[in-house]
Amino acid sequence: MASTLWLTGDAAADRLLDRDPLALLIGMLLDQQVLMEAAFAGPAKLTERLEEFSAGAIAAMDPDEFAQVCATPPAVHRFPGSMAGRIQALCQVLVDDYDGDAAALWTRGEPDGREILRRLKALPGFGDQKAKIFLALLGKQRGLQAPGWQEAAGVYGQPDVRRSIADVRDADSLHEVRETKKAMKAAAKAAKAR
Repeated sequence: MASTLWLTGDAAADRLLDRDPLALLIGMLLDQQVLMEAAFAGPAKLTERLEEFSAGAIAAMDPDEFAQVCATPPAVHRFPGSMAGRIQALCQVLVDDYDGDAAALWTRGEPDGREILRRLKALPGFGDQKAKIFLALLGKQRGLQAPGWQEAAGVYGQPDVRRSIADVRDADSLHEVRETKKAMKAAAKAAKAR
């Protein structure tokens, strides 16, 4: 497997992401409208608050109770209520379609990159971009060797770029990814103003 993940800057949170595919998948789900490292720290907060951190246990929780768990300060996300619903919906799909095993998304049946991308895009809260970024994260940092994963991940699968969380390996690369995103937003804004 690839080197140990560095996505949050917090050693305990990164170890959880490193060893638990569900935590990594939930971190990716949370990665919107918050800092990347804050999103990926969310699963560590959940493990501290829940008796059992598993897709089955989360899916089975009372939605109001789970929303309260997500909202407890420090909140799991800046929009804890809506994200609680998305996390539970994600976990329910994992229970229904993958026996509660998040890693089965990318391992069951030896899927190729296109199939893994299709599976990811079928998840609640995973659009095309998020699915491609997560696929790139699996390929670049989790040792995924599915044929065609780089092509399926599109620009996020390119080697030696600093485009997304898939390219974050330390504080310096996190800064580089932020600068790339800032430049892309500025270019898009300038193009829109024309």
